[in-house]
Formats: sequence, structure tokens, C-alpha cells
Amino acid sequence: MNHAQMAANVFALTGRLDVHAAADARLLLAEAVDNGAGELVLDLAALEAVDATGLGVLVGAHRRAQRAGRTLVLEDVTPTVSRILFVTKLDRVLRTRRSA
Repeated sequence: MNHAQMAANVFALTGRLDVHAAADARLLLAEAVDNGAGELVLDLAALEAVDATGLGVLVGAHRRAQRAGRTLVLEDVTPTVSRILFVTKLDRVLRTRRSA
């Protein structure tokens, strides 16, 4: 997984969010939640795949954001990742949207 901060409170995740990238992603998202305010947007337009560990990272970031009074938003989720969210019913927990 590669990542880049695009703007304040907006981060792009690219490549794969899997067991190999989970630790880095978890640290990045924890820092982003703790050092910001309002919505934390994850741009997933270039995220190719996510595994169970990656889903755990997203759910953990969602919970951490809630505890901090923030909202985690997954933006421009790819069809592949969207299907995984649907099958795991995480589409009911994690907020998603399309960019303008």
C-alpha cells in the first residue's frame, strides 16, 4: 500500500491494503485521526484490493474516529473493494460516497 496526503483531512490509499501494508496504514490513520478535526476522508479510487487485515484497519480507523468525535468517509471506492464491503456487510457500518 502506498499513501499520500492530498489535502488536510484527505488521504489517498493506493495499491493493496493487506497484511503487508496494515501496520503502516494503521499508524497513518491513527495519526490522521488524532491530529485533525471533522471528516477524515480516505480516497480509495486507486486502491486495488483489500484483505481481512485491511478491513480491520478500516474498521479500527472508523472506531477511533468515532471516539474522537470525527467521521471516517471512504470516497470513490472501487467496484472490487465495494463488493468486499457489501459481502462483509461493512457497507452498513463504513460511510462511503462519490467525490463531486
